[in-house]
Amino acid sequence: MQTRNKVFDDLSQLMTNAMGVAQGARTEAETAMKSWMDRWLADRDFVTREEFDAVRAMAQKAREENEALKARIEALEATSTKKAAPKS
Repeated sequence: MQTRNKVFDDLSQLMTNAMGVAQGARTEAETAMKSWMDRWLADRDFVTREEFDAVRAMAQKAREENEALKARIEALEATSTKKAAPKS
């Protein structure tokens, strides 16, 4: 007497094969989507994080230098105003 039914064995095998095909299709779709996204991003001329951070650091340094120069100018103007004041 047979303990397993042939129909159930065939159905089980069919489902196993279908899952394998679905997994392969999923992997292929993910690869295609990633490739498409990489091309799309490359065409947009986006900057990398490293480039962004470098420009950000340069801008911060320029702001700090600008503030220092502004303070020096104000100090020089204050000094020149004191020297140019008429004496009574």
